Amino acid sequence: MSYTVGDVIAERTVHLTRESLVRYAGASGDFNPIHYRDDIAASVGLPGVLAHGMLTMGLASSAVVAALGDSVNVTEYGVRFTRPVVVDPENGADVSVLAKVGAVDETSARIDLTVKHADTTVLVKAQLRVAL
Repeated sequence: MSYTVGDVIAERTVHLTRESLVRYAGASGDFNPIHYRDDIAASVGLPGVLAHGMLTMGLASSAVVAALGDSVNVTEYGVRFTRPVVVDPENGADVSVLAKVGAVDETSARIDLTVKHADTTVLVKAQLRVAL
């Protein structure tokens, strides 16, 4: 595949529910109650039950991998968390991912990710590098 700066690689919105969080907790082993209990989240000053940070990060990278195929070689991936994804007990939460080519050199392409929840950016400096 050829990469051109500015090209959109992937665009996806994922709907999370409280059930999604429980399933992720089971898969990851992260059973911190801030991810499934409103009373605990409130007791530590959070605005509600939060999606796991690694779940949010995984959703972002999986959009790129799904678009580029299983043979893509991701050589680096990093993000900075800025805002949590609060998952409403009734309405859940939508996380949107936009992946664009940010830079290309002779050996790799940098994919810049815009990750939002409710029009708020939740990850910044979200980038992954794929080998050419």
